[in-house]
Order: sequence, then structure tokens, then C-alpha cells
Amino acid sequence: MSTNDPPARRSSAWFAAEGRNGFIHRSWMRNQGFGPEVFDGRPVIGIGNSWSELTPCNAHLRDVAEAVKRGVWEAGGLPLEFPSMSLGEPLMRPTTMLYRNLMAMEVEETLRANPLDGVVLLSGCDKTTPAMLMGAASVDIPALMVTGGPMLNGKFRGRDIGSGTAVWKLSEEMRAGKLTEEDLREAEGCMSRSRGHCMTMGTASTMACMAEALGMQPSGGAAIPAVDARRYALAQASGRRAVQLVEEDLRPSRVLTREAFENAIRVNAALGGSTNAVVHLLALAGRVEVPLELAEFDRLTAEVPVLADMVPSGRFLMEDFYYAGGLPVVIRELGDLIHRGCVTVTGRTVGEETAGAECYDREVIRTVAEPFMPAGAGTAVLHGSLCPDGAVLKVSAADPRLLTHRGRALVFDTVEEYTAAADDPALPVDSSTVLVVRGAGPKGYPGFPEVGNVPVPKVLLEAGVEDLVRISDARMSGTGYGTCVLHVAPESAVGGPLALVRTGDTVELDVPGRRLDLCVDEAELASRADELARQTASGDGAGGGEGGAGRSARRGWAKLYTEHVMQADRGADLDFLTGGSGSGVPRHSH
Repeated sequence: MSTNDPPARRSSAWFAAEGRNGFIHRSWMRNQGFGPEVFDGRPVIGIGNSWSELTPCNAHLRDVAEAVKRGVWEAGGLPLEFPSMSLGEPLMRPTTMLYRNLMAMEVEETLRANPLDGVVLLSGCDKTTPAMLMGAASVDIPALMVTGGPMLNGKFRGRDIGSGTAVWKLSEEMRAGKLTEEDLREAEGCMSRSRGHCMTMGTASTMACMAEALGMQPSGGAAIPAVDARRYALAQASGRRAVQLVEEDLRPSRVLTREAFENAIRVNAALGGSTNAVVHLLALAGRVEVPLELAEFDRLTAEVPVLADMVPSGRFLMEDFYYAGGLPVVIRELGDLIHRGCVTVTGRTVGEETAGAECYDREVIRTVAEPFMPAGAGTAVLHGSLCPDGAVLKVSAADPRLLTHRGRALVFDTVEEYTAAADDPALPVDSSTVLVVRGAGPKGYPGFPEVGNVPVPKVLLEAGVEDLVRISDARMSGTGYGTCVLHVAPESAVGGPLALVRTGDTVELDVPGRRLDLCVDEAELASRADELARQTASGDGAGGGEGGAGRSARRGWAKLYTEHVMQADRGADLDFLTGGSGSGVPRHSH
């Protein structure tokens, strides 16, 4: 083959085959109305669609897929849409995080098993974006992502409200007696008033921005509102670009480099983005074998200020962010903190894509010289006797007065146990109490749910206390807020120190010093560990097991997940899914 010949197509192993196999592959495809000309060696582009009416954030992706198809046809490719598992935060129980790895596995297997030369990934809700990236990166065929875009700003009684964040705030106001149930029902339709995912800088918006910052989504694509015509123009252009990706053989492994992950980590800090990005980026790095440690999320962001004044940390929503210039402005503003030579799916570098970005509203996107919050206000990584393998805290969403705190622990073995007690007027809490909720990690729940920002006890709300230190091995919604220490590793279910905390113990949080410590002497902790081991052996142990999820882990996916999931500091991926599977053509069976 000369250097001018196009690269061999994976799809040719199916559609260019002779004899019986070729007959089978082409004939059955023709029942969809395709003529013989589509099997002429043109690139076959899969359109991975996480559309589902059970995933409200992704329910418009069929229309986005049609726009992608137009672009693929325009560029001379053959578009073939396929469904993927869909993960919707509002409805799925016990938690979509239980299924992120399953969706990633399904995408990986679908791409490898079928005659696809490249793929456009359509995602939206929180876990659909990292799951699709993980699956595509594992196979490493040319791929790009188009996220579905955020909803329009919520509007309630003359003011903007943000999805997720408004849920927590309005429901707390109702618990405190400031709103009625009828008020809350009115807000439902006011908050979610258009197609799209959460319009706060929650996990959906954060991961859309991460896809763009990594170079896997076309520049400027993350923030376009779902109902804006420019979202569909982007999708059509992405279909055209997918064909070119195949012709150029530009694969995720060339885009998802160590430098690209450093860019994404710094961009997340500048956005005041979701703590969930930490888990997803760690998992994705594992798929492409890029060395990345939890501690580096702190080191890499030490000089990065928060530039975006976005809910839940600030005032504005994604619609405002897009009109202000979107992510390209943030990336350009970060200057030399960004590796501008990283290649993106457009074929151009990050620097080339963002060189002309202009900011149209400096209230929404600030400058490095005059940031919204100073450096270090993003996600802090903590270590200490209570979290030897790490924990995270979103500084920008916390009460500054609690970032250095020493208090007595009030411990609950499950989130359900705490929820049942949260409104008890006799609950023994005050503003200095440290709430500890365990049994909510990857193995213990199972699934690693978003319950780390448990509600403030009602007795404190009524007294005007709106925040207190909360510690758990759970995650927190990116739309959430509060002084919440999350992802404590090792989790309680595998015998981490969190399992040894007792009510009345002193816990010390030192965010400036990046420490979280249980102030109990080692001899006492050793005694408690021995006691816990005896209880676990007899089946009486607390703080883990199956109770948190209200479901059994004795069968099916939950059993496989529980047996193989890694801890939060490893991205909570399955241990046998790290590294890639490759894009080789499987054997045929006809």
C-alpha cells in the first residue's frame, strides 16, 4: 500500500467480503433500503445514541442523531445509528453510578463487534458522557462526542433557578417552613422548562466541558443550549468531521494524552466543576493507560483560580455561560496553565481552537487577574488518618468558616438511617457537629450514590444553621453544595478507617492543610478494628454490605460490580476493564 492510499477500513471485513459472508452482511443491511453503492468502501460511521424517555436529559437525542446523519452523508460516509444503555439521574435507582461501567462495557463491545470505522457519541446526563468516552477509548476507533446541551435557565417567580441546586435549596426551605408543598410543585415546571440536561455547573455540564477540554468534543460544543439551532448545526458538522477522522485515522489514543488530562483537571478547577469529574477522569485515564493519581488533582490546580461565576458555587447558569463565550474563553484565559499544543478531534490544537475566543460578559466569566474565587477554591484532595487513600471536598461550594473545623462525630451506618433521623427534634446536634454517614461507597451501597450532601438536620435549619461538616464515602451531585467531604477511601465496607468512627469521637478537618483526621489513639482504633472483624465474620458488621442499596448483590450485574469495582481513588472502574481492548476485527461465525 502506498503512502497515499487510504487506511484499511474495519468495515471492509464485513461489506467487502466475498462469497457467503459478504452476501449475508450486505443482503440483510439492504432490507433497510440501502442500495449497493453504500458498500463501496466508504467510511461507516456509528452514531451511538443514549436516547431514552427514561433519561429526560437525553430524550431529544434522536433529533440530534438525524443532524449527525446529514453530516455523515454529506461527507460521503454511511451513518448507522445504534442504541446504547441510557443512564438517567432523575429516575434510576439505586444510583446510575452502579451502571456507568456496564454502559461503558456495552459501548465497547458494540463498537468492537460491528462494522464501524468511526463513531459519534451522543450523550447528555451525568454518567452517559464518561461511560461512552470510556467505552470508545477502550476500543480506540476514531471517535468524537456531541453532548445534548443544557436546558434553558429555569424561571421561578421572577428569578432564575438552576436544576438540581434549586431542588436542594427549595426543599430545605420547605423543611424550614418557608415554602409550602404547593410552592414546590409550582417550581417543578419552572425549573425544567426545555429539552436538555441540568443547566447548573453540575455533573452533566461539567462532563460536557470535560469532553471539550480533553479534545473529544468540538470546541464550543459543551455549552450550546439543547434547544438552540446551533446545537444541531454542530451535530451536522460533527457528522462530516467523523468521516474525516476515519480518513485521517485520528483516534482517541492520540487525543487523550497525559497533557489532555492535565488540561481537563485545570479547566474543571476554573469552572468550579463537579467533584464527580475526579472519579470519571481517573477511570477514563485508566482505560487509555495514562498514569494519573488522585493527589495530582490538587497539585495541578494549586495555581488555578475559579473563573466561572456559576451555580452551585455562584450566580449564573449554562445559558448565560454560553452567551458569555463558553468554555473556549475559559481555556484561553488560563493561558500558559493549558497545554495548547494538544490535538483535538477537529484536527486542530487546543490553542488554535481557542485563540480567537472572546468574552462577552465578564460577570459570568472572570479573568485570571480578577477571578471569581482565588486559586485553590476548586476541588481539594485530603489525606489523613480518616482517609489514607484520599477524599475530596469542593471548596467553592463550602462554608469558608468550616474549612478548618474540629468537632464531635455523630455517626450513621447508612444514609437511610440518617434520613429517618434528620427531622427528629431531639437529634443531638449543634453547629459544631460532624455528621458521618458511611456504607455508601462503591462496594458498600453498592454503586457509590450521590448522597454525600445529606440534608442539614431540621432542628439546625430552624435555628438558622444552613451548613455543617458532613463526611461520607459517598459522592455528591454536582448540583449540590455544602461542606461535604466525599469519596473517603478506603470506604467503610472494605474496612477503611471510616468504619471505625464512633459517635462522640473528635474529627478534625483542615482543608488549607489538606488533612482529615480521626483524633483517636492507635491502640483504641486497633481494638475497634478487631471487634469489627469479629462482627463481620459473624455477619453482624455495620457500615457496609447490601443494606444501603435496598437490593441484593448476590446476582447479576450488582454481584459482578461488587466483586470487581475498585475504590474511589482508582475511579471506581472494574479491575478487569483497565487498559484497552483494541479495534481488531473479531472472527466471523458464518
